[in-house]
Amino acid sequence: MNVTVIFEDNHIIVVEKPFGVPSQEDLTGDRDLLTMTKDYIKHTYNKPGNVYLGLVHRLDRVTGGVMVFAKTSKAASRLSEEIRSQRMKKYYLAVVEGYLPSKAGVWEDFLHKNKKLNIVTVCSKEKRDAKYACLEYEVLAEKDGISLVLIRLQTGRSHQIRVQFSSRGFALTGDKKYGSSFPLKGYIGLWSYKIGFDHPTLHQELFFSSRPYIHPFDIFRKTLDGLS
Repeated sequence: MNVTVIFEDNHIIVVEKPFGVPSQEDLTGDRDLLTMTKDYIKHTYNKPGNVYLGLVHRLDRVTGGVMVFAKTSKAASRLSEEIRSQRMKKYYLAVVEGYLPSKAGVWEDFLHKNKKLNIVTVCSKEKRDAKYACLEYEVLAEKDGISLVLIRLQTGRSHQIRVQFSSRGFALTGDKKYGSSFPLKGYIGLWSYKIGFDHPTLHQELFFSSRPYIHPFDIFRKTLDGLS
C-alpha cells in the first residue's frame, strides 16, 4: 500500500491515513501507517538503517484522514506540546444517522473509558477518571436520512466524536460499537479533514486537509468539493 503524502520537509511529514489501517503497530500485526511512512522515507531517500519518525497523535483504525508525523526529535517534542496544550486545530467530517435538530452548536460532556472493553460512555463529572470533552459542530448537508457534519474538536478524548454523537441518538454511520445500524464494513463515517499547527521550526501556522469520497461520504460529493 502506497503512502499518500500531502506535505513534507526536513522536520515533518503530513500523510493521509486510509480507512482500516492502524496508526501504529497493534496486536493484529497488520500493516500500519507509521511503518509504511518510515518505509516511504527509507526508500525515497535511500536511507540506511532505522528511520526516525515520531508519532505525535493517532486516529482510530476505523477512521481515516490527515495525520502529521515528526521527522526529528525536536519536531516531535514541539508538536506533542501543541497537542497537550490543545493548540493544534483538528477538524473532522462525519456522516451520522438522522437529522440534528440544531444545525450548529457546542457539546460538552464528561466521558469515562472502560479500558478492558475499549468503550467510552458519557458520565457525571463526579465519576472517577471522568474527563471533560468539548466539540463544536455544523451540519453541512442532509440526504437520505443521514447528515454530513463538520466538527472542530476542542478536546481530544478517546472515541470522543463517536460517543458524543451516539449518546444524543446520532450514531456515526457504520459505528456498530456505538449503536449504528448503517451497513459499512471495516470503517466508520469519520474522517480527519483538516489539521492546523505551528510549524516546529518556521513558527508559522500551517493547515493541511484532505477529503473522503468513499461511501457514504460520496453522497455529499458536491458539498465536499466546495469546502475550503
